[in-house]
Amino acid sequence: MGRKKEKVTYIDDGRTLADMSSLPGSRLGHRNPSAPRPTFKEVWTTYWGAVKMMFLPMLAFIGGLVLLYIIVYVLFMLMA
Repeated sequence: MGRKKEKVTYIDDGRTLADMSSLPGSRLGHRNPSAPRPTFKEVWTTYWGAVKMMFLPMLAFIGGLVLLYIIVYVLFMLMA
């Protein structure tokens, strides 16, 4: 009917969360040699998908900066 939830016990060994050196395969920059390398087309598709996803938010942010600049510029011109 109902399963008992396993109680998790945390042990503080003094390491930070960023210290993952004790994990197997944690060397940065090294990949699994048996895994196939992605093709240029796959890499390009992933890159272009990320760029397309960020394009409109980037334009909105730049537009906000331009609008803020214009407002501050007009305020300083009115004070002068």
